[in-house]
Amino acid sequence: MSDELYQTRIVALARSKTGAGKLAAPTKSARRDNPLCGDRVTIDVTLDGGGRITEVAHQVRGCLLCQASAAALASIAVGRDAAGIAALRHDAECAVGRQPGKAHEPFDAFEPVAAHKSRQECVLLPFEALKDAMS
Repeated sequence: MSDELYQTRIVALARSKTGAGKLAAPTKSARRDNPLCGDRVTIDVTLDGGGRITEVAHQVRGCLLCQASAAALASIAVGRDAAGIAALRHDAECAVGRQPGKAHEPFDAFEPVAAHKSRQECVLLPFEALKDAMS
């Protein structure tokens, strides 16, 4: 892939590995696979009684974009409920060009992906796994 796609902020997010690993006793766990590229994301969450995330962890076997997206999501997911996570997904969809509007930090780092339609699912796969884990 080109340097245009793997910009410094995306590489830094992936290297941060924020939330990488497994939770000892998650409330729920979900795995999502992308059969087109082979990316696989497993998300563990601990939810409070109101459905808010108190802990989140992820295991990613996939490309740098998927790793970076999972780390970005983990960095701001705690304290959010399903509606809050849906709002974050909308922000990510803005970044990759699937929704109109301007993305916010940290998902604005993925704006270069808008020009690479085949890679947009790599960014959104962690959101799919988290949505499943919260349902």
